Amino acid sequence: MILALSIVLILSSGLLVVLILLHRGKGGGLSSLFGGSVSSSLSGSSVVEKNLDRFTIACGIVWAASIIALGLEVKGGH
Repeated sequence: MILALSIVLILSSGLLVVLILLHRGKGGGLSSLFGGSVSSSLSGSSVVEKNLDRFTIACGIVWAASIIALGLEVKGGH
């Protein structure tokens, strides 16, 4: 179980770094490479940015859950 949680933690950590780097900063981001420059007229942010936000939040939740589960597993001594 610890091995599976460690693998999930490593994969989610790498994916989280990539997703965060894709976000638009103050001067524009790497997300514009994937169509981020096409913006929605209603909210001002593009569909790509909204989906990137959703993926980043989901990956962050998986990352946090895997850390908590790994900590509980190690603390339990199993």
